[in-house]
Amino acid sequence: MAFMFLRETVRTYRERDPAARSSVEVLLCYPGLHAVLWHQLSHALWQAHLFLLARFSSHIARWLTGIEIHPAAKLGRRLVIDHGMGVVIGQTAEIGDDCYLYHQVTLGVARTQSGKRHPTVGNNVIIGAGAKVLGPITVGDNARVGANAVVLDPVPADTTVVGIPARPVDLSLVRDRKTRGFDPYGIPCDGSLDPVLRDLDELHCELAELEARVARLAAEQVQQRQAAAE
Repeated sequence: MAFMFLRETVRTYRERDPAARSSVEVLLCYPGLHAVLWHQLSHALWQAHLFLLARFSSHIARWLTGIEIHPAAKLGRRLVIDHGMGVVIGQTAEIGDDCYLYHQVTLGVARTQSGKRHPTVGNNVIIGAGAKVLGPITVGDNARVGANAVVLDPVPADTTVVGIPARPVDLSLVRDRKTRGFDPYGIPCDGSLDPVLRDLDELHCELAELEARVARLAAEQVQQRQAAAE
């Protein structure tokens, strides 16, 4: 079982990362893979109620890889953590299968509380570099979280969110996008689909239209005054 887990995870790294030239390279040089493998040990110790040993094991993994995964966190199959440095996955976080996390991603808490405190991430989710997903919220299957987004509300399945705070973007605006494939850093397009920038562009257009209307009305008033004077 452990061999199958390792083989399919290495295969996933090679499929999704064009820089991975061989399975040996992935095994030796990818800290995200090392962190996930080490988590298997830490999680087993946690499940056996050897809490101190589990925490110490995860501490060693953090020191070696720069990736902090609480031993109680639940990770799905074929998880890829790309680059990895600065990734934090909290105690009650849950991650589904075939997910892709970039560096400096945080699955953390929004406020101090007991019980479920961290996010639940569905299957085939991509979370871009620097994104913060906070609180006991759910990120649905096939969702995308753009780089540096701050997610405080649930993300529906098949939805892309960007910005601070994160808001959905309209994927219909993506030109020539026929199928939903792998989106590097969780962003399927250029920054023009940032909802904040789009709203600002719409306001600018409305302002320009109002200025044009005011100019037309002013010209009509001048013409009426000239006609009255004649």
